[in-house]
Formats: sequence, structure tokens, C-alpha cells
Amino acid sequence: MTMDFDALILARMQFAFTVAFHIVFPAFSIGLASYLAVLEALWLKTGRELYLNLFKYWLKIFAVAFGMGVVSGLVMSYQFGTNWSVFSDKAGPVIGPLMAYEVLSAFFLEAGFLGVMLFGLNRVGKKLHFLATLMVAIGTFASAFWILSVNSWMQTPQGYAINEVGQFIPADWFKIVFNPSFPYRLAHMLLAAYLTTGLVVGAVGAWHLMKERTNKGARKMFAMAMGMILVAAPVQIFIGDMHGLNTLEHQPAKVMAMEGHFESHPDGAPLILFGLPDREAATVHGAVEVPKLSSLILKHDPNAPLAGLDTIARADWPPVEIVFWSFRVMVGLGMAMLLLGLWGLYARLRKRLYDAPWLHRFALIMGPMGFVAVLAGWITTEVGRQPWTVYGLLRTADSAAPLAAPAVASSLAAFAVVYFTVFGAGVFYILRLMSHAPHRGEPGVAETPIRTAGITPAPAIDPDRPIPTGEETDHER
Repeated sequence: MTMDFDALILARMQFAFTVAFHIVFPAFSIGLASYLAVLEALWLKTGRELYLNLFKYWLKIFAVAFGMGVVSGLVMSYQFGTNWSVFSDKAGPVIGPLMAYEVLSAFFLEAGFLGVMLFGLNRVGKKLHFLATLMVAIGTFASAFWILSVNSWMQTPQGYAINEVGQFIPADWFKIVFNPSFPYRLAHMLLAAYLTTGLVVGAVGAWHLMKERTNKGARKMFAMAMGMILVAAPVQIFIGDMHGLNTLEHQPAKVMAMEGHFESHPDGAPLILFGLPDREAATVHGAVEVPKLSSLILKHDPNAPLAGLDTIARADWPPVEIVFWSFRVMVGLGMAMLLLGLWGLYARLRKRLYDAPWLHRFALIMGPMGFVAVLAGWITTEVGRQPWTVYGLLRTADSAAPLAAPAVASSLAAFAVVYFTVFGAGVFYILRLMSHAPHRGEPGVAETPIRTAGITPAPAIDPDRPIPTGEETDHER
């Protein structure tokens, strides 16, 4: 391999590494912000302390996860100007404003109300505090809206023109924002966030039910999580099917790689359940197939023809092995989520939702699987887009900055050390918070935020001593 090729691979590895760390935190905080809004709404409606205790319990976890999501996302923006400066130059006139809108709307909305949400429960009125919680939840949604609009435009670009220096410039902002894959991608990601949060909440509830079945907080959070998974899992499968049909229309090579279809099938394509794809030999070794099922799923006709990768130049093939398996991990976990939701419904109907140890064990195992499914989905999406950054228009090899491999390797190594240290400690702290069961009088977040400028010690020394106003006479001083 040449030095330039090594630098490109390292730059892709670095971006993949930072994205993999970052995406799990927004996926969790998007769903958790909505869950907190539901809990506070139920508390305001019913007046039950149980909902307030659960709100305070999860608010602490949300604060840590939200902070790690913000910090891990900052690094990604810098990489556009370092490792991917050519891409930034060519696509910046389109993606730059969209990312700025995310900061100006979503991030400012979250930042403006986050302090009230975290520290204002006993400082402002109940309705005002609930408004702050809603604004934070809406802010997380708006953030996902703009970021997914950027990513979707890179997948299915439209509404652009190309100027005399080869830059993509906006021609129709409505078409850019609401590009063909955006509605499906947004719905798919939001449901993934809700399922991820539901699985975590369900796992925490199951863990504490296994230790103390009478804990009211654990019972309530487990019941709510099972209800969310029961509703969201089948809807996610339906949206995923629609997203797949949209991808087949606009990015057929990605679907071919997902299905492992190296050859065209004029009389109906089989669904390959398992096998070992071989990109060089253009075949799937040891394939376990269901005849014509792929055509039935993708075309809704078992005899419909499906084109294969043999209709596309090899230079435009994505890495089939990665896409093939990441897609199966995502789909397999989606089926497991549906099973968990149905199992929870069965236990609820038998009035044994809190007395079903095997269900609780399964829920505990599924706790982190939402994050795995999100990562598998993003791998399918991003690796399946290769070899393009802007699909069909700008190649990844032509998007990288002219950096030497040692420079990229050193920054990748530094990221690995810092990320595993800092975010590893953050995840450990979250798990410690989750290990304690919710109880009456849950303290929630500390009432007084840290003042980085320090606190004047005089009032602490003598609480009755008046604070100087600056208007005293020289004699009084």
C-alpha cells in the first residue's frame, strides 16, 4: 500500500472511531429527554411522588450522558477541517449552513433550558420547569433533524448546483433539507433512540426487580419500558422496510451489498440468511437461502427481477463483507427487541410482569443491545455509501486532506487514549448511578451548580453578615 492510501485508511478509521463513540450518547439522550418529559408530565397530572422520584433518578443519568455527547461531538467538527479539508471545501456551502442551523436552533435551545431543567426544580414554578424539560426534549429532536438532514443529503444529494471551482452550492434549500432519504432516515433514527432508551430503562428496572420485586420505582420503569418496546419495535421494523425500499431506489449498490447479491436474479432473488461473502470471488460461500424471499421483501413480488453487483463497476462496489454482516446484526437485534416486547405483553396479560425472572434476565441482556443495533445501522449506512462521500458525485479518496500517514496515526492514537479514558470513566459513573435503586426522596441533581469563578467566602463565614454593595462610606468600610 502507498503512503497516501495508508493516510486515507487512517483518516477513515479516525472518523469511524469518533463517530462510534459519539453516536451512542445522542441516541441515549434523545430518548431519555423524552422519557423525562413523560415522567414529569405524569407527576404534574397525578401528583404521585413515584414519578418525581423516577424523574430525579434518570435526570442525573441524563446530565452525564448529555455532557459526554456534546464533548464527543465537538471533535468530529474539527476533523472536517483537518483530515477532510477537500470535502469541506467542495461540500461546505451546502453542509456548513445546515450544521450551523443545528447549533443556532437545537444546541442553543438545549443550552438555554438545560440549566433550568437540571437545577431549577425547586427554584422555578412546576409549569415553567416542565416547559424547560420539554424544550430540552425538543432540542434533542431538532439536533437529530439537522444532523440527519446533512447525512441524508450526502446519501441522496439534490437541490444543488456546481460552481466554476467545483463546489456544491445550494440551488433549492427545501430540496436539500428534505432530500429523498431524509424522512425515512429521521424516523428510523428517532425510533432507534427510543428503543435504545427503552432497553436501558427496562434493563435497569429488571436488575432491581431481580434483587427486590417490591421496589415501586423498578416496577414502574420496567412496565413503561416494556410498553415502549412493544409499540416501537414493530413500527421500527415497518419504517426499516420503507427505508430499505427507498435505499433500493436511490442507492442500489448498498442494498446489493446488504443482501449479498453479487449476481442478478431475473426470476426472483433469494434471501441469503447467512453465509461468507467474498468480494474478490464475487460470491457468498456456504449461503443459507430462502428462495425468492428477497424479491418479495424488496419488490413485493416473489418473481420480480433484482439486479446484482455484476451490473455495477467493481470500483463502485462498497465493502460487501462489512455491510452484509452489519445489516444482519441490526436486523437480528430488531427481531430480538420485538420478541422482548411480545414476551413482556404476555407476562403483563398473565399478571406476572414483575414475577418473571427469565423475562427479567432477557431484558437485562438486551439492555446494551440498542447501542449495538445503532452502531450496526450506522456502519451499514456509512460503509454501504462507499466509495463515495457525496453519493455518486464525490469519492472518498478525493475528499481527504493531503496529510501524511504518521500525522493521522498520531492523532488517532491520541483520540483512542483520551476517549477510552474519559468516556470510559463517564460510562462507569453512569453504571454506578444505575446500580442504586430508585427510592422515596430521590435527591436528583445537586441543587447548586458549580461556580467556576469561585464563591465569596464571607457569607459562609458569617451568614448574618451583610454582603457589601459598594456604596458604603469610607468610615463604614
